[in-house]
Amino acid sequence: MKRKLWIVAALFLVVPGLLFTVSCAKKKVASEPGMMQEESEAAKSAAEKAREEELARQRALEEQRLKEAEEAKRKMIAEERARFENEDIYFEFDSATLLPMAQEILKRKAEYLKANPNLTVVIEGHCDERGTHEYNLALGDRRAKSAMQFLKDLGIPASRMVAISYGEERPVDPGHNEEAWAKNRRAHFVIQ
Repeated sequence: MKRKLWIVAALFLVVPGLLFTVSCAKKKVASEPGMMQEESEAAKSAAEKAREEELARQRALEEQRLKEAEEAKRKMIAEERARFENEDIYFEFDSATLLPMAQEILKRKAEYLKANPNLTVVIEGHCDERGTHEYNLALGDRRAKSAMQFLKDLGIPASRMVAISYGEERPVDPGHNEEAWAKNRRAHFVIQ
């Protein structure tokens, strides 16, 4: 029993002692006013530096975004230009009459030219190898002028277009069959 009494007595002395030491933690003593001001200025300086670094990072991100947008715009313009130049119109044998499919292509080309009023275009008339050199030059000229007139009727000023004939001089397909000749009876468009 004495043992239990000693344990209870020890608990009554130890527990309040522990509570007293834990509850009375040391408070930080304010240092001199000059040191507090230096610490405050250092904190402000660090915060300002962090803010400047964040602003610089945001500017760099914005510049990168603008470069990417400009590059995407340049790429889109180049693709539109290539599409304009690479889409030829085709003609029947010994004809300068525009086919319905050619008219649809010319309508798209007119829209592109209206959207880009600073561009001029060379319309090249081409023929297959059949016929004399002089005849094919004249036929190529009629084909180029037929396309040019259609574009004029759609509102493109003649001053922005030049018609030229190459006759059979520049075949896209050098073959000597109907398939090759059909590819060579065309009007080609080149942006200047």
